[in-house]
Amino acid sequence: MKKTYNILVFPGGTEIGLEIYKSLCQCKDIRLYSAVSNVSNHASYVFNRNFVIPSIRDQTCIDSLNQIIVRHEIDYIFPAHDDIILKLVQNANRIKARIISSPLETCLVTRSKFKTYHLFSDTLPVPQLYDNLDDIKQYPVFVKPDKSQGSQNTHIVYNKKHLSFLLEENREYIVMEYLLGKEYTIDCFSDRDKGLLFLGGRERIRTRNGISMNSRPVQDSVFINYANLISEKLTLHGAWFFQLKKDKHGTYKLLEIAPRIAGTMAVHRVQGVNFALLSIYEQERIPLEIQINRSDIEIDRALVNRYRHKLNYKVVYIDLDDTLIVNGTVNVNLVRFLYQCINKGIQIVLLTKHTTRIDQTLRKYRLSGIFNEIIQIKKSESKSDYIHDNSAILIDDSFSERKNVNEKLGIPTFDCSMLEMLLNERV
Repeated sequence: MKKTYNILVFPGGTEIGLEIYKSLCQCKDIRLYSAVSNVSNHASYVFNRNFVIPSIRDQTCIDSLNQIIVRHEIDYIFPAHDDIILKLVQNANRIKARIISSPLETCLVTRSKFKTYHLFSDTLPVPQLYDNLDDIKQYPVFVKPDKSQGSQNTHIVYNKKHLSFLLEENREYIVMEYLLGKEYTIDCFSDRDKGLLFLGGRERIRTRNGISMNSRPVQDSVFINYANLISEKLTLHGAWFFQLKKDKHGTYKLLEIAPRIAGTMAVHRVQGVNFALLSIYEQERIPLEIQINRSDIEIDRALVNRYRHKLNYKVVYIDLDDTLIVNGTVNVNLVRFLYQCINKGIQIVLLTKHTTRIDQTLRKYRLSGIFNEIIQIKKSESKSDYIHDNSAILIDDSFSERKNVNEKLGIPTFDCSMLEMLLNERV
């Protein structure tokens, strides 16, 4: 690889974009950028270099992308939404950076459920489709848009009247059999010359809005067979996945194929398969080798809190007992924040009423060398008397100490439950 690759994740605020971020943010050869449309999203909380551009449906979107590409010497755009993948690949000749994607023909087929089912109807078990409402002998049926992601605008329909209403409302719906069984995603990676290099199935145990929130790896020889049959009909470069669901007879039926990163690919990433980085290598035609730490693992995903604030400080005063060391263990989140301060050149002062030799305690917990200054005061003294910088903050478990410092000096004070506001994950 060259020294650094500039990668633009578009859009950076989707679940896909955030997984790409997590995959690449610690890679020394990668500099990450993000582009998003002007709607509320999470990208600016994790990307230091985030740009707002017109919607992909706007005619000026490609021009805006090109301005970012030229100004920041972007090497690749990493699409992070199904519609954007297709739009970028369709306009690849106008875009001044390469696109991490499979070929256009593959993107056109996989963006349409109907085209996907039609292509594989003689190769793989696919859900039964109903073109005529009178052909439906048993309800419920499942209704979803031909082009969609997650569970957007999907419906379980229990009668003909409701179905007729939905089809009048949206003619792009497809009507299919309702599959009752377990659902699986099979994460794959393909090299354009060597073919399928990795395959890993995972059961979608709990989902929310079509996103897998709890998942664990599952192996089945059927997955390998299906992946090879898909690879024979579609040209796939880099990361991709397909989803299966069992019918009432236990047969795996194909739900969709997507030539992109999936958010819950993280369950395989942490075992050694960095799909995003490997996809860049695949585009660069760098020889690939995948090393996997096979283990019994389960992923569970939940909301994460990130914050934006205008708090400026040059010095952090920090308490030791019950703040940095709690019940005989080091507060690792606080240590993480302290090293964040070190990286930014912010001074760290240990201000403590610790009653024994401070140097011995710091050595015991491997905390020596973190602090610019150590101030050890008496139990009867007030910490506010030792803080002399107006651009400082105090982190202390004691409410009375925090109250005194805030009232006397007017500086912000924090206990450890407030610490997450100060953590910055942007790269």
